[in-house]
Amino acid sequence: MDLLYRSTRDSGVQVTASQAILKGLSADGGLFVPTEIPALDVSMDELAKMNYQETAYAVMSKFLTDFTEEELKHCIDSAYDEKFDTPEIAPLVKADGAYFLELFHGSTIAFKDMALSILPHLMTVSAKKNQVKNEIVILTATSGDTGKAALAGFADVPGTRIVVFYPKNGVSPVQEKQMVTQKGKNVKVIGIHGNFDDAQSGVKAIFGDKDLEKEMDAAGFQFSSANSINIGRLVPQIVYYVYAYAKLYANGEIEKDEKINVVVPTGNFGNILAAYYAKQMGMPIGKLICASNDNKVLYDFFQTGSYDRNREFVLTSSPSMDILISSNLERLIYRIADHDDKADAAFMKSLSENGKYEITPSMREKLGDFYGNYATEEETAKTIHDLYDENGYVIDTHTAVADCVYKKYQVETGDRTKSVIASTASPFKFTRSVLEAMGVDCAGKDDFALADELSGLSGVEVPKAVEEIRTAPVLHDTVVEVPDMKAAVKTFLGM
Repeated sequence: MDLLYRSTRDSGVQVTASQAILKGLSADGGLFVPTEIPALDVSMDELAKMNYQETAYAVMSKFLTDFTEEELKHCIDSAYDEKFDTPEIAPLVKADGAYFLELFHGSTIAFKDMALSILPHLMTVSAKKNQVKNEIVILTATSGDTGKAALAGFADVPGTRIVVFYPKNGVSPVQEKQMVTQKGKNVKVIGIHGNFDDAQSGVKAIFGDKDLEKEMDAAGFQFSSANSINIGRLVPQIVYYVYAYAKLYANGEIEKDEKINVVVPTGNFGNILAAYYAKQMGMPIGKLICASNDNKVLYDFFQTGSYDRNREFVLTSSPSMDILISSNLERLIYRIADHDDKADAAFMKSLSENGKYEITPSMREKLGDFYGNYATEEETAKTIHDLYDENGYVIDTHTAVADCVYKKYQVETGDRTKSVIASTASPFKFTRSVLEAMGVDCAGKDDFALADELSGLSGVEVPKAVEEIRTAPVLHDTVVEVPDMKAAVKTFLGM
């Protein structure tokens, strides 16, 4: 029996995994969720012997049941290859009493590579499987990392085009240079005057435009998404939590079935939701520690049960988390509302119209797996400084938010359970913020000079992803207002 996917806003809408990957978003605006979370029926002793690719198959085959073994293994082997600079794909580093799961060894040095290396392959197989004749147009908003990872994944993939929108002044200089230098005949990068939430809302509006959908179809195009709202992004992320646990067990760091906590720096809620799904599959995970920066809408939600985006949007040194509308939270809301699509739709309508909603007391009781807290800019910088000072280990700003919140959790609860911290980006992606936190004077130096300096201090080579863009020419310089996003897409498609 195939595992089906239903919309969070209309349970009557049920599709296969490949159809959910192709659509990205349900026509009613809902997100696709599996009708049940499958159990992982592989023993821990078997998992302990598996490499990353084998673990990926063991996990993903449970969710993507309409893919043949050959199709899925082709996608996995095409994704997790020499694009990653280590055969481990996602190594664990022990430092300061925690295990940092380094998710940044892919071609764009951020955790988004873990899913976006495989999504284009899942997408093209899905298109073939569903006899799709149209060209697939990937439409994505980015707060910095998804954009480049998606561009790198889809560049020159036959039968696809990709348009990425980003907030013009809301990403790091390295993140921006990575995107605007992207080669590929089928790629377009567009800056917007606004923040990430503006970009994300604009993309959702384009997806929901029925007249445009008809125009696109007539012109031989159809939209899909590479954002974490696409189930094809979420399922591959479950893999690395299973892999991390199995590696800790294989290396004798934990006993079989010993619980671990997982700490995730969180903006759009997809990465921590993947850890929650891993727990639902049967992995021995205790607390899911949700770490926010000064845009602490999720912290406030876990404290009060009220989700309220009506607040100042803060630009921080961890820009990939500068988000006030955490799209993937809807999947959790639907689950704790006992899969009540009407209730979920009402919450999301309230968020859209009033900027907030409040969950019921019985729903709040089901949030016991989670702990939320946040780190200020000063705390984030101090965490980077102290970890380097005491351990010689350098982390980026997002990972520092997680490490800081992890320490707050320990102080608050006294819980000393062994913990994995999702290390979501290379420090070389945020050199200025990282070096300033370490006490280095960065005045008058460009980001590439700073990369060389960070390399000297950390003993880590400047990643290829940074070297490549050092002298690369800018190929994308379009910047538009939010209301003009749709027109920019049509222009790129020649419509």
